[in-house]
Amino acid sequence: MYTLGEFVIENSSHSTEALLRLFSSIKLASKAIHKEVNKAGLTEKIIGNSGITNVQGENQKKLDDFAHRAFIESFKSRNVVCGIASEESENFIVIQKKQENDFKNQYIVLIDPLDGSSNIDVNVSIGTIFSVYIRKSPIQMNLTIEDFLQKGNQQILAGYIIYGSSTILVYSTGNGVHGFTLDPSVGTFYLSHYNLHFPKKEKIYSINEGNYAKFSDGIRKFIRYCQEKKENRPYTARYIGSLVGDFHRNMIQGGIYIYPKTASYPEGKLRLLYECNPMSFLAEQAGGKASDGKKRILDIEPTRLHQRTPFICGPTGLVSKLEEFMIYCE
Repeated sequence: MYTLGEFVIENSSHSTEALLRLFSSIKLASKAIHKEVNKAGLTEKIIGNSGITNVQGENQKKLDDFAHRAFIESFKSRNVVCGIASEESENFIVIQKKQENDFKNQYIVLIDPLDGSSNIDVNVSIGTIFSVYIRKSPIQMNLTIEDFLQKGNQQILAGYIIYGSSTILVYSTGNGVHGFTLDPSVGTFYLSHYNLHFPKKEKIYSINEGNYAKFSDGIRKFIRYCQEKKENRPYTARYIGSLVGDFHRNMIQGGIYIYPKTASYPEGKLRLLYECNPMSFLAEQAGGKASDGKKRILDIEPTRLHQRTPFICGPTGLVSKLEEFMIYCE
């Protein structure tokens, strides 16, 4: 059985040692979060609000802050990342290269340290989403905002960690999607899901139907399409409210995830850089498709760190069908 490190060594098309250092950072922070998540019900230090409103205007959970700090410190310690943008920080964070470091420190990381944090207090699956790019600015120059505002199709690595009944790290470097489950008894991630693909038969649609009245005509007609008793329908409605949890289930069982724009969020609610780009990269590598309803997510030109977008991803045929409804109705 492959460990994550062994698998990276045998299957990487990028600098192996640099990638191993990067994954070492991700594993270290994720194991720290795994430990805290598994005792969240036992201590008030972890559950509840921190009393801070983050840059998104949302109440920050205590575990949000813990996860953010865990990843920042872990990336700083491995001498391979030059800059980080986090959903919990207004501006990007520069990591100074250490003198003894022979690496170029060329990686840019964008991260949602704790996706679905509203579910922390009720023991529902939550996760971490990460995205990695090569810096655009010359190595001897200071980082600029353009290093972070890259299209999703420039990602060299994307993935997530889901903290649920087990802790699983899922990633792709452009050669398929692979999942590794943490064995907490030895602290090692082992290959458990090789070359994940969306199943050919769709079963699920995932959307917060409580917002039905706020959806566009195209979205409402697509929901009715999913509920029709025709062919292999109706589909089953499943919605966790954690992007990582919903995406992971849909990739394994076959389903579409929909978070459209509404009157309350005319630009959409999910963040392009921290959530949609990495999940779109994974969706395409798993044989699926990701769209804002009209165009490919990975082709969107970012203009700001905390940019939002409507988001639809899942099996190619089902996403294309939703796009047809939206074009026809709008």
